[in-house]
Amino acid sequence: MVNVAGPRLRTLARANIRARRGSFAAVFVAVFCAALLTCALGVLFESGIRGGVAPHRYAGADVVVGAAQAFDVREDIDQPYVERALLPESVVGELAAMPGVRGAVADLGVPLTTDAGAPLDAHGWASSVLAPYTLTSGRAPVSPDEVVVTGPGTVGDRITLRHGGIGEEYAVVGIAAAPDAEPADRQPAVFVSDARIRGLWPHGDRVAAVGVLADEGTDAAALAARVRDHLPGLDVRTYTGTARGDVEYLDAGAARSELMMLSGSFAGLAILIAMFVVASTLSLSIQQRRREFALLRAMGATPGQVHRLVGSEVLLVAGVAALLGAGPGYALAQVLGAQFAEAGVLSSDFALAYSPLPAVVGVLLAVVTARIAAAVAARRPARLDPTEALRESAVEPSSIGKGRLVTGLVFGAGGLATSMLPAVLPGQAALAGAGASAVLLVIAVALLGPMLVGGAVRVFGGPLRRSASPALVLAAANSGARARRLAAAITPLALAIAIGSVQLFTQDTVAAAADHQSRAGITADLVVTAPAGLAADLVDAIEAEPAVRAANPITRTQALFTTGGDSPSTDPYPVQGIDPAATDSTLDLDVRDGDLGQLREGTVALSTDAAFSMSAGVGDTVPLRLGDGTLVTPTVIATYGRGLGFGDVTLPTPQVLAHTTTGLTDMLLVAAEPGRVDEARAAITATGGVVVSDRAEFAAAGQEQRRTQAWVSIVALAVLLGYLAVAVVNTLVLATAERGREFALLRLVGASSRQVRGMMRAESVIVVTVAAVVGSLIALPPLAGVAAAVSGRPIPSVDPRVYALILGVTVLLGLVAIAIPTRTAMRQDPVTAIGTRE
Repeated sequence: MVNVAGPRLRTLARANIRARRGSFAAVFVAVFCAALLTCALGVLFESGIRGGVAPHRYAGADVVVGAAQAFDVREDIDQPYVERALLPESVVGELAAMPGVRGAVADLGVPLTTDAGAPLDAHGWASSVLAPYTLTSGRAPVSPDEVVVTGPGTVGDRITLRHGGIGEEYAVVGIAAAPDAEPADRQPAVFVSDARIRGLWPHGDRVAAVGVLADEGTDAAALAARVRDHLPGLDVRTYTGTARGDVEYLDAGAARSELMMLSGSFAGLAILIAMFVVASTLSLSIQQRRREFALLRAMGATPGQVHRLVGSEVLLVAGVAALLGAGPGYALAQVLGAQFAEAGVLSSDFALAYSPLPAVVGVLLAVVTARIAAAVAARRPARLDPTEALRESAVEPSSIGKGRLVTGLVFGAGGLATSMLPAVLPGQAALAGAGASAVLLVIAVALLGPMLVGGAVRVFGGPLRRSASPALVLAAANSGARARRLAAAITPLALAIAIGSVQLFTQDTVAAAADHQSRAGITADLVVTAPAGLAADLVDAIEAEPAVRAANPITRTQALFTTGGDSPSTDPYPVQGIDPAATDSTLDLDVRDGDLGQLREGTVALSTDAAFSMSAGVGDTVPLRLGDGTLVTPTVIATYGRGLGFGDVTLPTPQVLAHTTTGLTDMLLVAAEPGRVDEARAAITATGGVVVSDRAEFAAAGQEQRRTQAWVSIVALAVLLGYLAVAVVNTLVLATAERGREFALLRLVGASSRQVRGMMRAESVIVVTVAAVVGSLIALPPLAGVAAAVSGRPIPSVDPRVYALILGVTVLLGLVAIAIPTRTAMRQDPVTAIGTRE
C-alpha cells in the first residue's frame, strides 16, 4: 500500500505541481482573479461602513447634531431616508445651555439657482461660523436682498438668484472663504441674511442640524455622548470628526448604504462565478491526470489519501495565488469607485476606506472556494475502485453519476419554476425570483454538462460524421468521446453568455416597460420643470394662465414599508404626490380598483404590485415611513397598474411636500385649453427659469435618465464578465495545451498538420456553438419571467446589437483560446511530443 501522508504528502504535492506547471498555472490564474475581485468588492463593502465625505461647512463645529437619518433595520443594512429628517428648533437653546458649550448654531439650507441654472446651496449667515467662513471683502448680509458669495464675484455686483423657478435680484455685499477650498463637485455655498433664509425655509420651526461649538479643552467625543444623554426624548444622532460630512451631505449616508447593497449583491454573484470557474478548471485538470490517479489507486492509495493529495496541491497553489491577487484588488476597488462616482452612486469626494480586512477576507474566500472545488473535483477519481480507475484512465466515462444527475435535474426544475413565478404572482418577489432563476439554471447546466454536451454533439456532430473531410469526422468523434472535457470547456463560455444576457437585458426590459407606462400614462400636453424644483407660488401662477385648463403638481420621493412576521423586512417604494382634482386631464395611472378622486391626506393609492407585496387592498391601512422617516398609516382608496412608470405609492402633493427636504414640486403636468397648447407653452416659458417639454420630450429624457442609472450595474457586470473572459481563455488553453500527445499520434499515423488544425477548428466551432445555444437557453426563462412581471407579456426587450456583441466577444475568445495553443502544440516534432509525459 502506498503511503501518502504527512511530509510525504506535501513532498508529492510539490513534485506534482513542478511536473504539471501548465495545469496548475490555470488553477493559479483562476484563484488569483477570484481573490482580486473579492478583495475589491470587500473594499467597497467596508467603505459602505467606514467611508464617507469629509465635512466642509461643518468643519469648524466640534459636534454636529441631527435627527436619525436612517431606519434601523434589525439584522440587515439600515435603510437611509432620502429626505432630510429635521429637529425641533428648541434643541438649539437646550444645547447652548449645556456645560462645556460656547455656542450652538442652527443650520437651514435651501436650493437656489443662478439665472443660467447653476445650482447654489443657500444658508443663513449665522451658520457661517460652523466652517468657519470669514469675509475676505465686504460685509455680512443684513437686508433680504443681500448675499455673500463664496465663488467668483465682486462686492457691488447685482445678480439674479432663483428659488423654485422664481427669480429675485440680490446685491453682492461680501465675499467669504472657508479654511479649506470649496469642494469641486459640490454646489457652491452662498449666504443670505438670517431673516431671508427663514422666509425661504419651508419647514417652519424645525432645523436641518445644529452645530455645537465646544469650550477650549473639551473632548468632542465626550461632549457628543453628553449631548445624546441631554436629549433623551428625541431620536438624535451626534457626529464628530469625518462623520460630520454625513449630516452635511445627505448623499453620503445614502451612498454608503448603496455601496453595501451593491457590493454585497455582486460579491455573492462573484463568489458563485469563482466557484464555477475554479471548479471547472480543477475538474479539467484532474481529468487530465486520470492515469496518475488510477495508478495511485492501483498501488493502494485510499480515497482519503487521494482527496488529501489533491487538497494539498490546491492549497499550495491557491494560497500563493490568493495572496498575490489580493493586493491588486485595492487598485480595482479604486477604479470601481471612480466608475460608481461617474454613474452618480457616489460623489466624487467620497473617500473609500482601506484596511487589511478585505484582503484577509478575499484570500480566505478564494482559498476556501478552491478547496471546496477541489473536494468536488476529486470525488470521482477518489471513489473509483482501482480496476475501474485504470479502465477510465484509457476511456472517458460517457455517463454521469446518479446523484449528480438528480441534483442537476432538481436545480433545473427549480430554475424553470422560479422563472415562471410572475405568471402566478405579482410583485417584487416574483420579479426577484425570475432574475435568480438564472443562477439555478447555470448550476444545473454545470452539473448536467457532460450529458447535455453529449446530446448537443449528437445533434451538431451528425453532419460532421457524414462529411468527406477526415478533419471533420475526427472532430465529431473526439467531441462525442470526450464529453466531459468538452463540457468543462463549454461551461464558462455558456456562463458568460447567460450572465451577461440576463444582467443587461433585465435592465433593458424593466426600462422599456417603465418607458411604455410613462408614455401611456402622461395625458397632459406639457411638462414643466425647473433645475431645483418649482415653488408653490409659481405653480399657482401657471395654473392661473388663461390657456391652462388644469395643472397637476407632481413631487417624487420614497417611502419605506416594513413587513410583519417573524422575520420582518423593510423595503423602499417610489412615491409620487399628485393633485387628484387635476388627474383626469393630466395623468392616467390605469386604476384597477377604487377611486383615485378620493385621494386626500390620510389616504393612499398603491400600484397592484405594491398592494400585493403589502398584502393590502382598498379599505386597508398600510404603515409607511415617508421620505424623512415620518410614520403615517393611510387608508388605501385605489390600486393602479402603472406603478413602474410613476411609482408604487401615490399620496396627495401637499402631504408629500411637507416631508421633502426642499419643499419644492418636481414637475408640473399641464393640460392646455383645446387648441391653445402653443399659447400655454409661450406663457409658461415667459415666466423664466423653467423648462417646458411636451410628452415625447419628457419621456425621452426619462429614458435617458434610466440608462444613466443602469450604468453602475453595467460597470460591475463588466468586471464580472472580465473575470469570466479570463476564465474562458484559461480553461480552453488548459484543455487544448494538454493534447500535444494526441496531436502527435494523429500526425504519426498519417494525418497532416493541416488536417489536425482543421479538426481543432471544427471542435472549436462545436464548442462555441453549443455554448452559444446553451447560454442563450439559460438566459431565456429568466428574461421571459422578468418581462412577464413588468409588462404582462413574456417577451423581453433585447437589443440585437448588444446580444450580437455578447455572442461575438465570447465566440471570439473561445476560438482564439483554442487556436493559439493548438498552433503552439503543433510546432513540436511528433516523435518528440509522443514521448513526453502526460
